[in-house]
Amino acid sequence: MSGIRLEEEFFEFLAQGRFMLQRSRGSGEHVFFPRVAAPRTGSRDLEWVEASGRGTVYATTVVRVKPPQQPYNVVLVDLDEGPRMMSRVDNLPAEAVRIGMRVRA
Repeated sequence: MSGIRLEEEFFEFLAQGRFMLQRSRGSGEHVFFPRVAAPRTGSRDLEWVEASGRGTVYATTVVRVKPPQQPYNVVLVDLDEGPRMMSRVDNLPAEAVRIGMRVRA
């Protein structure tokens, strides 16, 4: 299966309201972004599994835009399953997001 098709699958899961990650059957290691082979081992035994959606903010920045738009945050989140991903934290003022904050998708 191609990497492009795997990315399409990931977005299809999101459209269904499901947050899925790939996990190596052999090592149990979760990986993100979708890929054909595990990054450290090259193993092609990756399967889709439901993610908890929980994580911890590793880094954050505030993007200030031209008014009347409101500033927004961009964060790196360490998922409880292991991978780190880029995201945003909604429903809080951009400046209120802090490193170490627990978040949920």
